[in-house]
Amino acid sequence: MASTVTTSPAKRPGYGQLLRTPGALSFLLPGFLARQPFAMLTIGIVLLVQHTTGSYGSAGAVAAVTGVSMALFAPQSGKLADRFGQRAVLIPGVLIHTAAVSSLVVLALAGAPMWALLLAAVPSGASVPQVGPMVRARWAAKLDGNPLMPTAAAWESVTDEFTFVVGPVLATALCTGVHPAAGLVAEAALTLVGGLFFAAQRATEPAHGLVAAAAAGPRTSALSVPGVRVLAIAFLGIGSVFGGMQVSLTAFSEEIGNPGANGVLYGVFAVGNMLAGIACGAVAWKIGPRRRLILGYIGLTAAASLLWSVHSTLLLGALGLVVGLFIAPALITGYTIVETLVPANARTEAFTWLTGAVALGQAGAVTVAGRLADSQGAGAGFLVPLVGTVLALATLVTLRARLAPQPSSRIAARGIGHRVPVTVD
Repeated sequence: MASTVTTSPAKRPGYGQLLRTPGALSFLLPGFLARQPFAMLTIGIVLLVQHTTGSYGSAGAVAAVTGVSMALFAPQSGKLADRFGQRAVLIPGVLIHTAAVSSLVVLALAGAPMWALLLAAVPSGASVPQVGPMVRARWAAKLDGNPLMPTAAAWESVTDEFTFVVGPVLATALCTGVHPAAGLVAEAALTLVGGLFFAAQRATEPAHGLVAAAAAGPRTSALSVPGVRVLAIAFLGIGSVFGGMQVSLTAFSEEIGNPGANGVLYGVFAVGNMLAGIACGAVAWKIGPRRRLILGYIGLTAAASLLWSVHSTLLLGALGLVVGLFIAPALITGYTIVETLVPANARTEAFTWLTGAVALGQAGAVTVAGRLADSQGAGAGFLVPLVGTVLALATLVTLRARLAPQPSSRIAARGIGHRVPVTVD
Protein backbone atom coordinates (compact mmCIF):
# COMPACT_ATOMS: atom_id res chain seq x y z
CA MET A 1 0.00 0.00 0.00
CA ALA A 2 1.45 3.36 -0.98
CA SER A 3 2.15 5.94 1.67
CA THR A 4 -0.01 9.04 1.96
CA VAL A 5 3.02 11.26 2.55
CA THR A 6 2.96 14.22 0.18
CA THR A 7 6.02 15.97 -1.18
CA SER A 8 6.78 19.17 -3.00
CA PRO A 9 7.94 18.49 -6.53
CA ALA A 10 10.55 21.24 -6.26
CA LYS A 11 12.21 19.84 -3.16
CA ARG A 12 13.78 16.48 -2.42
CA PRO A 13 11.96 14.87 0.55
CA GLY A 14 14.22 14.55 3.58
CA TYR A 15 14.79 12.09 6.38
CA GLY A 16 12.42 13.87 8.76
CA GLN A 17 9.57 13.47 6.32
CA LEU A 18 10.56 9.83 5.74
CA LEU A 19 10.47 9.00 9.45
CA ARG A 20 7.01 10.55 9.73
CA THR A 21 5.70 7.94 7.30
CA PRO A 22 2.87 6.17 9.16
CA GLY A 23 4.08 2.93 10.71
CA ALA A 24 7.74 3.41 9.77
CA LEU A 25 9.17 3.51 13.30
CA SER A 26 7.35 0.31 14.22
CA PHE A 27 9.65 -1.71 11.93
CA LEU A 28 12.72 0.54 11.86
CA LEU A 29 13.58 0.24 15.55
CA PRO A 30 13.36 -3.56 15.84
CA GLY A 31 14.90 -3.85 12.37
CA PHE A 32 17.95 -1.90 13.53
CA LEU A 33 18.36 -4.16 16.56
CA ALA A 34 17.91 -7.33 14.50
CA ARG A 35 20.48 -6.40 11.85
CA GLN A 36 23.32 -5.72 14.32
CA PRO A 37 24.37 -9.41 14.40
CA PHE A 38 24.98 -9.32 10.63
CA ALA A 39 28.11 -7.23 11.22
CA MET A 40 29.18 -9.12 14.36
CA LEU A 41 29.24 -12.66 13.00
CA THR A 42 32.42 -12.62 10.89
CA ILE A 43 34.63 -10.78 13.36
CA GLY A 44 33.22 -12.86 16.23
CA ILE A 45 34.15 -16.07 14.42
CA VAL A 46 37.64 -14.81 13.55
CA LEU A 47 38.42 -13.78 17.12
CA LEU A 48 37.05 -16.96 18.72
CA VAL A 49 38.57 -19.46 16.26
CA GLN A 50 41.93 -17.67 16.27
CA HIS A 51 41.92 -17.86 20.06
CA THR A 52 41.14 -21.58 20.14
CA THR A 53 43.33 -22.66 17.19
CA GLY A 54 46.07 -20.03 17.22
CA SER A 55 45.70 -19.62 13.45
CA TYR A 56 44.34 -16.66 11.54
CA GLY A 57 44.23 -18.87 8.47
CA SER A 58 41.86 -21.31 10.16
CA ALA A 59 39.78 -18.44 11.53
CA GLY A 60 39.53 -16.88 8.08
CA ALA A 61 38.52 -20.19 6.52
CA VAL A 62 35.65 -20.68 8.98
CA ALA A 63 34.52 -17.07 8.47
CA ALA A 64 34.71 -17.47 4.67
CA VAL A 65 32.54 -20.60 4.75
CA THR A 66 29.99 -18.66 6.79
CA GLY A 67 29.99 -15.83 4.25
CA VAL A 68 29.63 -18.13 1.25
CA SER A 69 26.81 -20.03 2.93
CA MET A 70 24.97 -16.81 3.63
CA ALA A 71 25.43 -15.62 0.05
CA LEU A 72 24.03 -18.87 -1.36
CA PHE A 73 21.09 -19.24 1.00
CA ALA A 74 20.05 -15.59 1.47
CA PRO A 75 18.18 -15.37 -1.87
CA GLN A 76 16.29 -18.56 -1.05
CA SER A 77 15.28 -17.03 2.27
CA GLY A 78 14.09 -13.94 0.42
CA LYS A 79 12.14 -16.03 -2.05
CA LEU A 80 10.41 -17.90 0.78
CA ALA A 81 9.62 -14.60 2.52
CA ASP A 82 8.00 -13.27 -0.65
CA ARG A 83 6.02 -16.48 -0.99
CA PHE A 84 4.96 -17.21 2.57
CA GLY A 85 5.58 -13.94 4.41
CA GLN A 86 8.47 -12.52 6.37
CA ARG A 87 7.19 -13.76 9.72
CA ALA A 88 6.89 -17.34 8.52
CA VAL A 89 10.54 -17.35 7.44
CA LEU A 90 12.05 -15.16 10.13
CA ILE A 91 10.85 -17.01 13.24
CA PRO A 92 12.27 -20.45 12.36
CA GLY A 93 15.30 -18.73 10.83
CA VAL A 94 16.36 -16.95 14.01
CA LEU A 95 15.83 -20.12 16.05
CA ILE A 96 18.02 -22.15 13.68
CA HIS A 97 20.67 -19.43 13.60
CA THR A 98 20.81 -19.18 17.37
CA ALA A 99 21.23 -22.95 17.67
CA ALA A 100 23.84 -23.10 14.89
CA VAL A 101 26.01 -20.30 16.32
CA SER A 102 25.73 -21.79 19.79
CA SER A 103 26.95 -25.11 18.39
CA LEU A 104 29.89 -23.38 16.70
CA VAL A 105 30.86 -21.72 19.99
CA VAL A 106 30.70 -25.01 21.89
CA LEU A 107 32.76 -26.83 19.26
CA ALA A 108 35.41 -24.11 19.14
CA LEU A 109 35.79 -23.98 22.92
CA ALA A 110 35.96 -27.78 23.05
CA GLY A 111 38.90 -27.84 20.62
CA ALA A 112 36.95 -29.63 17.90
CA PRO A 113 38.78 -30.48 14.66
CA MET A 114 38.76 -28.07 11.76
CA TRP A 115 36.28 -30.10 9.73
CA ALA A 116 33.74 -29.85 12.56
CA LEU A 117 34.10 -26.06 12.73
CA LEU A 118 33.69 -25.75 8.97
CA LEU A 119 30.63 -27.98 9.10
CA ALA A 120 29.06 -25.86 11.85
CA ALA A 121 29.83 -22.69 9.88
CA VAL A 122 27.50 -23.75 7.06
CA PRO A 123 24.17 -23.49 8.95
CA SER A 124 25.49 -20.49 10.90
CA GLY A 125 25.86 -18.54 7.66
CA ALA A 126 22.91 -20.05 5.81
CA SER A 127 20.49 -19.04 8.58
CA VAL A 128 21.57 -15.40 8.98
CA PRO A 129 18.26 -13.46 9.11
CA GLN A 130 17.90 -11.18 6.09
CA VAL A 131 16.45 -8.31 8.10
CA GLY A 132 17.98 -5.55 5.95
CA PRO A 133 16.30 -6.77 2.74
CA MET A 134 13.07 -7.32 4.68
CA VAL A 135 13.12 -3.71 5.90
CA ARG A 136 13.77 -2.52 2.35
CA ALA A 137 10.85 -4.63 1.13
CA ARG A 138 8.60 -2.95 3.72
CA TRP A 139 9.71 0.47 2.55
CA ALA A 140 9.08 -0.53 -1.07
CA ALA A 141 5.59 -1.77 -0.25
CA LYS A 142 4.72 1.32 1.76
CA LEU A 143 6.27 3.89 -0.63
CA ASP A 144 5.53 2.35 -4.01
CA GLY A 145 5.63 5.22 -6.51
CA ASN A 146 6.37 7.80 -3.77
CA PRO A 147 9.28 10.28 -4.17
CA LEU A 148 10.41 9.24 -0.70
CA MET A 149 11.66 5.88 -1.98
CA PRO A 150 15.21 7.08 -2.89
CA THR A 151 15.41 8.74 0.52
CA ALA A 152 14.42 5.43 2.12
CA ALA A 153 17.16 3.67 0.14
CA ALA A 154 19.67 6.23 1.39
CA TRP A 155 18.44 5.80 4.96
CA GLU A 156 18.90 2.03 4.72
CA SER A 157 22.43 2.42 3.38
CA VAL A 158 23.33 4.73 6.25
CA THR A 159 21.79 2.27 8.71
CA ASP A 160 23.80 -0.58 7.20
CA GLU A 161 27.02 1.39 7.47
CA PHE A 162 26.28 2.42 11.04
CA THR A 163 25.72 -1.26 11.77
CA PHE A 164 29.11 -2.12 10.30
CA VAL A 165 30.72 0.54 12.48
CA VAL A 166 29.00 -0.46 15.75
CA GLY A 167 28.78 -4.25 15.29
CA PRO A 168 32.49 -5.09 14.87
CA VAL A 169 33.48 -2.69 17.65
CA LEU A 170 30.95 -4.27 20.02
CA ALA A 171 32.00 -7.83 19.11
CA THR A 172 35.70 -6.99 19.47
CA ALA A 173 35.18 -5.33 22.84
CA LEU A 174 33.25 -8.33 24.15
CA CYS A 175 35.77 -10.86 22.82
CA THR A 176 38.81 -9.03 24.19
CA GLY A 177 37.31 -7.62 27.38
CA VAL A 178 34.93 -10.35 28.54
CA HIS A 179 35.60 -13.72 26.86
CA PRO A 180 36.68 -14.84 23.37
CA ALA A 181 33.22 -16.37 22.86
CA ALA A 182 31.30 -13.34 24.16
CA GLY A 183 31.03 -11.71 20.74
CA LEU A 184 29.27 -14.69 19.18
CA VAL A 185 27.11 -15.22 22.26
CA ALA A 186 25.92 -11.61 22.00
CA GLU A 187 25.38 -12.05 18.25
CA ALA A 188 23.14 -15.06 18.84
CA ALA A 189 21.21 -13.30 21.61
CA LEU A 190 20.61 -10.16 19.52
CA THR A 191 19.53 -12.29 16.58
CA LEU A 192 16.98 -14.10 18.69
CA VAL A 193 15.54 -11.05 20.50
CA GLY A 194 15.73 -8.60 17.60
CA GLY A 195 14.47 -11.11 15.03
CA LEU A 196 11.43 -12.11 17.04
CA PHE A 197 10.65 -8.47 17.85
CA PHE A 198 10.83 -7.56 14.16
CA ALA A 199 8.69 -10.55 13.17
CA ALA A 200 6.02 -9.37 15.59
CA GLN A 201 5.47 -6.17 13.55
CA ARG A 202 2.83 -7.71 11.31
CA ALA A 203 0.99 -4.49 10.40
CA THR A 204 3.82 -3.35 8.08
CA GLU A 205 4.62 -6.75 6.59
CA PRO A 206 4.32 -6.74 2.77
CA ALA A 207 1.62 -8.84 1.13
CA HIS A 208 2.72 -12.30 0.13
CA GLY A 209 1.59 -15.48 -1.56
CA LEU A 210 -1.75 -15.30 -3.34
CA VAL A 211 -2.39 -11.77 -2.06
CA ALA A 212 0.77 -10.42 -3.64
CA ALA A 213 0.23 -12.46 -6.80
CA ALA A 214 -3.17 -10.92 -7.31
CA ALA A 215 -1.81 -7.43 -6.76
CA ALA A 216 1.49 -7.62 -8.61
CA GLY A 217 1.06 -10.21 -11.32
CA PRO A 218 2.16 -13.85 -11.71
CA ARG A 219 4.82 -15.19 -9.37
CA THR A 220 8.32 -14.80 -10.80
CA SER A 221 11.87 -15.33 -9.63
CA ALA A 222 13.82 -12.11 -9.12
CA LEU A 223 16.89 -13.66 -10.72
CA SER A 224 14.95 -14.24 -13.94
CA VAL A 225 15.01 -10.46 -14.43
CA PRO A 226 18.18 -9.58 -16.43
CA GLY A 227 18.73 -6.32 -14.56
CA VAL A 228 18.84 -8.11 -11.21
CA ARG A 229 21.57 -10.41 -12.52
CA VAL A 230 23.57 -7.42 -13.74
CA LEU A 231 23.28 -5.66 -10.39
CA ALA A 232 24.22 -8.83 -8.51
CA ILE A 233 27.45 -9.04 -10.53
CA ALA A 234 28.11 -5.36 -9.90
CA PHE A 235 27.56 -5.81 -6.17
CA LEU A 236 30.23 -8.52 -6.14
CA GLY A 237 32.59 -5.63 -6.83
CA ILE A 238 31.37 -3.75 -3.75
CA GLY A 239 31.89 -6.91 -1.70
CA SER A 240 35.45 -7.12 -3.02
CA VAL A 241 36.08 -3.62 -1.68
CA PHE A 242 34.77 -4.48 1.78
CA GLY A 243 36.72 -7.75 2.01
CA GLY A 244 39.89 -6.46 0.38
CA MET A 245 40.00 -3.34 2.53
CA GLN A 246 39.42 -5.27 5.75
CA VAL A 247 42.30 -7.69 5.18
CA SER A 248 44.71 -5.29 3.51
CA LEU A 249 44.29 -2.54 6.08
CA THR A 250 45.04 -5.10 8.79
CA ALA A 251 48.16 -6.25 6.94
CA PHE A 252 49.26 -2.66 6.33
CA SER A 253 48.90 -1.80 10.02
CA GLU A 254 51.03 -4.79 10.96
CA GLU A 255 53.67 -3.88 8.38
CA ILE A 256 54.12 -0.42 9.84
CA GLY A 257 54.27 -1.82 13.36
CA ASN A 258 51.05 -0.20 14.53
CA PRO A 259 48.27 -2.82 14.62
CA GLY A 260 45.93 -0.37 16.36
CA ALA A 261 45.86 1.78 13.23
CA ASN A 262 43.66 -0.79 11.53
CA GLY A 263 40.58 0.20 13.51
CA VAL A 264 41.11 3.89 12.78
CA LEU A 265 41.70 3.35 9.07
CA TYR A 266 38.69 1.10 8.62
CA GLY A 267 36.61 3.49 10.70
CA VAL A 268 37.52 6.37 8.36
CA PHE A 269 36.53 4.21 5.40
CA ALA A 270 33.17 3.41 7.02
CA VAL A 271 32.57 7.04 7.99
CA GLY A 272 33.08 8.10 4.37
CA ASN A 273 30.44 5.59 3.39
CA MET A 274 28.02 6.90 6.01
CA LEU A 275 28.53 10.54 5.06
CA ALA A 276 27.92 9.79 1.40
CA GLY A 277 24.78 7.87 2.28
CA ILE A 278 23.42 10.77 4.30
CA ALA A 279 24.17 13.18 1.45
CA CYS A 280 22.52 10.94 -1.13
CA GLY A 281 19.29 11.11 0.81
CA ALA A 282 19.33 14.90 0.76
CA VAL A 283 20.35 15.60 -2.85
CA ALA A 284 17.73 16.23 -5.52
CA TRP A 285 19.37 14.36 -8.40
CA LYS A 286 18.92 15.65 -11.94
CA ILE A 287 20.31 12.53 -13.61
CA GLY A 288 18.72 9.10 -13.62
CA PRO A 289 19.77 6.12 -11.47
CA ARG A 290 21.48 4.22 -14.26
CA ARG A 291 23.85 7.07 -15.01
CA ARG A 292 24.41 7.71 -11.30
CA LEU A 293 25.28 4.05 -10.80
CA ILE A 294 27.85 4.03 -13.58
CA LEU A 295 29.37 7.33 -12.43
CA GLY A 296 29.59 5.97 -8.90
CA TYR A 297 31.46 2.89 -10.09
CA ILE A 298 33.80 5.01 -12.19
CA GLY A 299 34.70 7.03 -9.10
CA LEU A 300 35.01 3.88 -6.97
CA THR A 301 37.29 2.23 -9.51
CA ALA A 302 39.46 5.32 -9.83
CA ALA A 303 39.89 5.58 -6.06
CA ALA A 304 40.58 1.84 -5.67
CA SER A 305 43.23 1.99 -8.40
CA LEU A 306 45.48 4.06 -6.11
CA LEU A 307 45.28 1.99 -2.93
CA TRP A 308 48.08 -0.45 -3.78
CA SER A 309 50.65 2.34 -4.26
CA VAL A 310 50.10 4.23 -0.98
CA HIS A 311 52.61 3.72 1.84
CA SER A 312 51.61 6.55 4.17
CA THR A 313 49.04 6.06 6.93
CA LEU A 314 47.69 9.58 6.44
CA LEU A 315 47.36 9.20 2.68
CA LEU A 316 45.82 5.74 2.99
CA GLY A 317 43.25 7.09 5.46
CA ALA A 318 42.38 9.95 3.08
CA LEU A 319 42.09 7.59 0.12
CA GLY A 320 40.03 5.15 2.17
CA LEU A 321 37.66 8.01 2.95
CA VAL A 322 37.27 8.70 -0.78
CA VAL A 323 36.63 5.03 -1.52
CA GLY A 324 33.94 5.02 1.15
CA LEU A 325 32.34 8.12 -0.31
CA PHE A 326 31.71 6.29 -3.60
CA ILE A 327 30.37 3.03 -2.14
CA ALA A 328 27.17 4.39 -0.57
CA PRO A 329 25.88 6.06 -3.78
CA ALA A 330 26.45 2.82 -5.68
CA LEU A 331 24.61 0.74 -3.08
CA ILE A 332 21.73 3.19 -2.75
CA THR A 333 21.27 3.55 -6.49
CA GLY A 334 21.42 -0.21 -7.04
CA TYR A 335 18.68 -0.84 -4.49
CA THR A 336 16.61 1.98 -6.00
CA ILE A 337 16.87 0.44 -9.47
CA VAL A 338 15.92 -3.03 -8.20
CA GLU A 339 12.68 -1.63 -6.82
CA THR A 340 11.74 -0.65 -10.39
CA LEU A 341 12.77 -3.96 -11.96
CA VAL A 342 10.81 -6.58 -10.06
CA PRO A 343 7.17 -6.95 -9.02
CA ALA A 344 6.20 -6.53 -5.39
CA ASN A 345 5.95 -10.29 -4.83
CA ALA A 346 9.68 -10.76 -5.57
CA ARG A 347 11.27 -7.71 -3.95
CA THR A 348 12.61 -9.36 -0.80
CA GLU A 349 14.26 -12.03 -2.93
CA ALA A 350 15.75 -9.35 -5.20
CA PHE A 351 17.18 -7.41 -2.27
CA THR A 352 18.68 -10.58 -0.82
CA TRP A 353 20.38 -11.40 -4.11
CA LEU A 354 22.19 -8.07 -3.86
CA THR A 355 23.00 -8.53 -0.18
CA GLY A 356 24.19 -12.07 -0.89
CA ALA A 357 26.36 -10.82 -3.76
CA VAL A 358 28.09 -8.36 -1.43
CA ALA A 359 28.68 -11.16 1.09
CA LEU A 360 30.00 -13.52 -1.60
CA GLY A 361 32.32 -10.85 -3.00
CA GLN A 362 33.53 -10.10 0.50
CA ALA A 363 34.22 -13.77 1.29
CA GLY A 364 36.17 -14.23 -1.94
CA ALA A 365 38.11 -11.00 -1.42
CA VAL A 366 39.06 -11.92 2.15
CA THR A 367 40.54 -15.20 0.92
CA VAL A 368 42.41 -13.82 -2.10
CA ALA A 369 43.60 -10.62 -0.42
CA GLY A 370 44.79 -12.62 2.58
CA ARG A 371 46.92 -14.89 0.41
CA LEU A 372 48.33 -11.95 -1.54
CA ALA A 373 49.09 -10.01 1.63
CA ASP A 374 50.86 -13.03 3.14
CA SER A 375 53.02 -13.63 0.08
CA GLN A 376 53.47 -10.17 -1.43
CA GLY A 377 52.55 -7.65 1.26
CA ALA A 378 49.59 -5.38 1.96
CA GLY A 379 49.98 -3.51 -1.33
CA ALA A 380 49.19 -6.67 -3.29
CA GLY A 381 46.08 -7.23 -1.19
CA PHE A 382 44.76 -3.82 -2.26
CA LEU A 383 44.74 -5.04 -5.87
CA VAL A 384 41.66 -7.15 -5.05
CA PRO A 385 39.28 -4.15 -4.70
CA LEU A 386 40.70 -2.75 -7.93
CA VAL A 387 40.10 -5.91 -9.94
CA GLY A 388 36.64 -6.33 -8.44
CA THR A 389 35.51 -2.79 -9.24
CA VAL A 390 36.97 -2.88 -12.76
CA LEU A 391 35.02 -6.05 -13.58
CA ALA A 392 31.86 -4.62 -12.03
CA LEU A 393 32.17 -1.39 -13.99
CA ALA A 394 32.76 -3.26 -17.24
CA THR A 395 29.63 -5.31 -16.60
CA LEU A 396 27.50 -2.23 -15.92
CA VAL A 397 28.72 -0.35 -18.98
CA THR A 398 28.27 -3.35 -21.29
CA LEU A 399 24.86 -4.43 -19.96
CA ARG A 400 23.41 -1.09 -18.82
CA ALA A 401 20.41 -1.47 -21.14
CA ARG A 402 19.20 -4.38 -19.00
CA LEU A 403 18.73 -2.04 -16.05
CA ALA A 404 15.73 -0.42 -17.71
CA PRO A 405 12.41 -1.52 -16.12
CA GLN A 406 10.51 -4.22 -17.96
CA PRO A 407 6.87 -3.51 -18.82
CA SER A 408 5.70 -6.15 -16.35
CA SER A 409 7.98 -5.20 -13.51
CA ARG A 410 6.15 -2.52 -11.58
CA ILE A 411 3.09 -0.35 -11.01
CA ALA A 412 -0.35 -1.79 -10.36
CA ALA A 413 -1.82 -3.30 -13.50
CA ARG A 414 -5.15 -2.73 -15.05
CA GLY A 415 -4.69 -6.12 -16.65
CA ILE A 416 -1.77 -8.09 -17.99
CA GLY A 417 0.10 -6.06 -20.57
CA HIS A 418 -1.23 -2.73 -19.28
CA ARG A 419 1.48 -1.65 -16.86
CA VAL A 420 3.28 1.65 -16.95
CA PRO A 421 7.08 1.37 -17.09
CA VAL A 422 9.30 3.61 -14.95
CA THR A 423 12.07 5.67 -16.47
CA VAL A 424 15.46 5.23 -14.76
CA ASP A 425 17.77 7.23 -17.02
